[in-house]
Amino acid sequence: MAINRRPPTDTRALAEKAFKAVTTKPADLPPPKPAVPGVKETVSLRIDRDVLDVFQAGGPGWQDRINDALRKAAGK
Repeated sequence: MAINRRPPTDTRALAEKAFKAVTTKPADLPPPKPAVPGVKETVSLRIDRDVLDVFQAGGPGWQDRINDALRKAAGK
């Protein structure tokens, strides 16, 4: 007499696996780096208020001045 030794089929687990396979959205990939040299990228940066005040006191172009100071500090 043959005995069935296969593990019991968990139909709920199989159904959940099939459901996830067709409904799971692939992970969002980070945007590609700019291909054109010199293109500016928007970022969020936390800066102390007194430092920001110094750069903004010079009027328009304060973001460019911060960029220039960071470039100089980075040795570029």
